[in-house]
Amino acid sequence: MDRRSFLKNSALGGGAAAAATLAAPAYAAGHRKLTMVTSWGRGLAGVFDAAQKFADNVNAMADGTVEIEVKAAGELVGAFEVFDAVTSGQADIYHAADYYFINQHPGFAFFTGVPFGMTAQELNNWYYHGEGRAMHDELGEIFGLKSFLAGNTGTQAGGWFRKEIAGPEDFNGLKFRMPGLGGRVLGAMGASVQNLPGAEVYQALASGAIDGTEWIGPWADEKAGFQEITKFYYTSGMHEPAAGLSAAINLDVFNELTPAQQKIMEIAAADANVWNLAQYMNNNGAALQRLQAGGVKVLEFPDSVWDAMYEASKGVYAEFMGDELFKKINDSYFASMDDSSGWITNSESAYRTQRSRVRG
Repeated sequence: MDRRSFLKNSALGGGAAAAATLAAPAYAAGHRKLTMVTSWGRGLAGVFDAAQKFADNVNAMADGTVEIEVKAAGELVGAFEVFDAVTSGQADIYHAADYYFINQHPGFAFFTGVPFGMTAQELNNWYYHGEGRAMHDELGEIFGLKSFLAGNTGTQAGGWFRKEIAGPEDFNGLKFRMPGLGGRVLGAMGASVQNLPGAEVYQALASGAIDGTEWIGPWADEKAGFQEITKFYYTSGMHEPAAGLSAAINLDVFNELTPAQQKIMEIAAADANVWNLAQYMNNNGAALQRLQAGGVKVLEFPDSVWDAMYEASKGVYAEFMGDELFKKINDSYFASMDDSSGWITNSESAYRTQRSRVRG
């Protein structure tokens, strides 16, 4: 039995039964309608936009031969059930943050964001000109997926808290929403970590079910309304220095497309990736100013917290190094990050510092 077959029939591939009640997709001659399930509530700022942009791109370029119908979280399956729906063949495509699926394989985290990892530019460097895309394919093949980066939020904020964080001890017992490996880091620091779909976060924070949350950044966070609940906002975090979003197509479905249609999927995703990043970067600055004008206190974690997070992150990575594919992706990812960072630090970062200085 090959690894893909093993995983699809093991605990790692479990949960497909949750989607088993869905009807199999039906195709009309000459026109293929694909169902895309997403992890996003309809209209959720930025993330749902990226999913819709990908679908709109495909629909515009395919000239009627392929059409993608977008389903928001809960309209067909739940936010975290999209992986199983697509790998089981009950839906055709998902759009999500792949780190939601680290219980399937921890390597998925690298295609969203990992602690002390890549910025958006560094991620694109690895993905499009390094080994990233090939490794996304290798990981996806295990589960019967063809995946593309199809969105990016840019650097995410450290999150919203009910009180200021004075030191690492303040995370002990803190009920905090954070998915992915970043959540595991906070868990190692004593936090009670929860993984909630985006559409459920506001109510959990408002009700006191959680003490704090990260979501994305100023624009999306303002749209979500977290400033109505708490005023302590940490604008830099270790968990997602860039958050890639993925469009993952059932591999059998992808292989049935014509070469032209496959290329349309690739180009549609790449355009959504760049477009979505610019959407966030265009909106975040003004949103942060509005939040501050409304009384939000913008903060940075003290060095002691950063140090504790880094130490905890080393232990989290070590947990998974026994998995050959995780280690392979990890080593490629951080080697590429170091190569990219060396130039960016000495060029763009230095330029930004001087630009701020001379402009006052």
